[in-house]
Amino acid sequence: MSDIGARAKKVLHAVVSEYLATGDAVGSHTVTRRYGMDVSAATVRTVMGDLEEMGLLRHTHTSAGRIPTDRGLRYYVDTLLRVRSLTLSEKDDIREQIGPSPADAQEVMHRTSRVLRELSHLVVVVQTPRPESDAVAHIEFVRLREGQLLAVIASVSGQIQNKLVPVDFPLSPGDLDRINNYLNTLVAGLTLDQVRARIAAEIENERTANDHVLSRALALAVAAVPAEPGVEILVEGQSSLLTSVDDVDRAKRVLRTLEEKDVMLRLLDRTLGAPGICVFIGAEANLADLTDISVVAASYGSEDRPLGTIGVIGPSRINYSKVIPLVDFTAEVITEVLPKL
Repeated sequence: MSDIGARAKKVLHAVVSEYLATGDAVGSHTVTRRYGMDVSAATVRTVMGDLEEMGLLRHTHTSAGRIPTDRGLRYYVDTLLRVRSLTLSEKDDIREQIGPSPADAQEVMHRTSRVLRELSHLVVVVQTPRPESDAVAHIEFVRLREGQLLAVIASVSGQIQNKLVPVDFPLSPGDLDRINNYLNTLVAGLTLDQVRARIAAEIENERTANDHVLSRALALAVAAVPAEPGVEILVEGQSSLLTSVDDVDRAKRVLRTLEEKDVMLRLLDRTLGAPGICVFIGAEANLADLTDISVVAASYGSEDRPLGTIGVIGPSRINYSKVIPLVDFTAEVITEVLPKL
């Protein structure tokens, strides 16, 4: 959208700010009285009419005042919003609640969902580290009983995957040590996608064809590495949506949507590949056709290898100035904590 002019920006900022604070339609007298306008209410009313023609404001059925459209909220977030910084005390509190006390990656993600829920009072969605994006730190096969091994795959982020692997051939302790050493040399530091490709290449070029132990190592690796790694999605604070959205039936539809893993993965994947914080307003979020919903989300992990996404979901009139830095900083803390586990 082209520049709408300084006065129109000031009026739009005032209307959106008032609407976010109260949830009520905003009239011209409220704007002039509370937001230091140096023009009359009639002039403000004219500007509000212009903003309505641009699709940034709209009338409600029950009031002469106006509220922002999704397009108006989008313009406000992208252009007019003044995001407040978290205080040092707030940052220290978040760090303390998420880490660095001993914990595994799963516990870190559960702590994160609780912290965001308590601080935002919104629905929180946390995607655990994606195995296919996470690098393998160590792989090991442990003998359980005759004919059965336990495959243990540890990731750089601290995720642990265990899988029982049946074996129909004998393996001495020395063979098992050699298999573990060989596979760690082969795949350490690679993502699971890269691990699968590396194992396939080793099998195809037949380098180990004449070495039965290493050939069996590759067969065990194929059995142990999941073809489609699972991604867990944690959802907390659903009750807050019921109390913060006026239409309870529509809110319940969103809650049902939150239970659909594929839908949530599509939403979170849009954030995974995007730089910085993402804000989806109304239909942009594509959640159960609910237009008065917003999602604020951010990926965590390094820029070149994001591991997952965290976000909050609430009514479109959430406190963006507070929620955006909260989600953004929490993602930074997870990024710092996970490699230390």
